[in-house]
Amino acid sequence: MSDASRHEALIDVLGAELTPVRRLAPPWRRALGWLLVVAVIAVVLFVRYGASTMLHRWAAAPDLGWAAIGAVTTAITASLSAFALAVPGRSLRWMWLPVPSAVLWIGASGLGCLRAHIPGMAVLDLHEANHCLIFIVSFSIPLSGLLIWLLRRACPLRPVLTAVLVGLASASASASLLEICHNFDAAASDLLMHAIAVGIVIVTNALLGGRLLFRA
Repeated sequence: MSDASRHEALIDVLGAELTPVRRLAPPWRRALGWLLVVAVIAVVLFVRYGASTMLHRWAAAPDLGWAAIGAVTTAITASLSAFALAVPGRSLRWMWLPVPSAVLWIGASGLGCLRAHIPGMAVLDLHEANHCLIFIVSFSIPLSGLLIWLLRRACPLRPVLTAVLVGLASASASASLLEICHNFDAAASDLLMHAIAVGIVIVTNALLGGRLLFRA
């Protein structure tokens, strides 16, 4: 048997043991699947709390509405960036996609501390604002876990960066959900707890999520 015949025989033997690999869906479609889960949670919260208080806050203080838009858009763009960067060969420029909406989210949230308070709406003190931190962290845990599980099949080559985007997507999605049942005006204590909660989620994902994605 010639060398060429031996090589072809070896290839046939090795190929017979391979199992077909299902091709991954495009990043936007997989991101949409995760966002649908967030949307279902939002519907449940709307059924429980309604939308009247949220709409009243936005009408009385448009900066709160802009902050909510920034948070929702950040959740969308950060999740899309995570799925895009998880695919080997994708441009690193995807990491900048959620930056404009994150700036809107942070900037509009900060404006709430500079204006007059909404009449008839309470302002959280530092102790009461702990509930916001607990809400954001609690919702971010399952949302981050789901995102990491969905991303593992893609074998990301930048696991830590991808995990940071996972944290940003989960934290901004949780902050968006909080808007539905958050019947308080913006204040420095509230903004501080939101910032701490988002920081905890992002750092935790970078430390733990990055390892999980690296082992995929």
